Amino acid sequence: MAAQFTSLVALADALATSLINEGAGHHPLLDLGMKWLALGGVPAIIFTVVAQWWNTNERSRRRHAVLSSGFAFLLSLGINQIVLLVVERTRPYDAIASHLIIPPSADPSFPSDHASAAFAVAFSFLLLGWRRKGMWYAVAAALLALSRVYVGIHYLGDVVGGATTAYLAASFVYLAFRQESQLNQRLSSIL
Repeated sequence: MAAQFTSLVALADALATSLINEGAGHHPLLDLGMKWLALGGVPAIIFTVVAQWWNTNERSRRRHAVLSSGFAFLLSLGINQIVLLVVERTRPYDAIASHLIIPPSADPSFPSDHASAAFAVAFSFLLLGWRRKGMWYAVAAALLALSRVYVGIHYLGDVVGGATTAYLAASFVYLAFRQESQLNQRLSSIL
């Protein structure tokens, strides 16, 4: 019964991935936008987070959010590296489940590092009460995750897995790294 359920979930994941990836390579403007999101989305998010360091509006609270999102970002990628050692999922383009329109990746498919990185930022801001900013980051993370499936580099389940490790990492950082802590006070005073 469990094996049948696992096979059904894998089939649904491959079908959803194929549906999202179906237009890849056929719509030049959409392809261009999705490629930019898939490859440049994480650096753009990092830039917007780092740029907030020098904003003087609610400086202490804002710097804590920047630090928290950075720690969650790194922790989520660390969790992914452990998961990658256990779950060696083949990339969808290698399994002929998608049409790849960006350069291939050498590591296993599950979970998506890009989705983890983007969602770690979004979840950090949301958990710290920055609702509007957190929602903007969540929308950006969702678009980035969708683009990773569209360009053929990930299954839909890979980006959901990445969002899950991001939530775990952001929750841990939220609980462990407090604004009142000495570490936060010291790091926040830099520059």
